[in-house]
Amino acid sequence: MLETVLATAAAAWGVLMAISQGLQIRKMLHHRSSREVSIAYFWVLLVGFTLWVAYGLTIGNWFLVVPNAVAFTVCVTTIAVALRYRLRSGGGALDTAA
Repeated sequence: MLETVLATAAAAWGVLMAISQGLQIRKMLHHRSSREVSIAYFWVLLVGFTLWVAYGLTIGNWFLVVPNAVAFTVCVTTIAVALRYRLRSGGGALDTAA
C-alpha cells in the first residue's frame, strides 16, 4: 500500500517536473529568442528520458513510463522551439550552447 502511494506521488510530481520545462518554452516565445537556452542541456535530458521510458516499459512500470514520456514530449518541444529561434537568428543548429 505505502509503495503504491509513494509511486503515485512520485509519478505525479514527475509529471509536474516534466511540464515545468514549459517555462523555458514560454520564455523563448516571449523574448522571441533562444539565445539564453542551452540546447545541448535539453539533448542530455532527452537521452535520459528516453532511457527511463525504455526501462519502465521493459519492467512494466507505468509509474516510470508516464512522467518520463511526458518529459520526453515537452523536451522535444523545447528543443524544437529553441532550434526554430536559433535558425531564424542565424545562429545555426550546431550552435547549441547558450
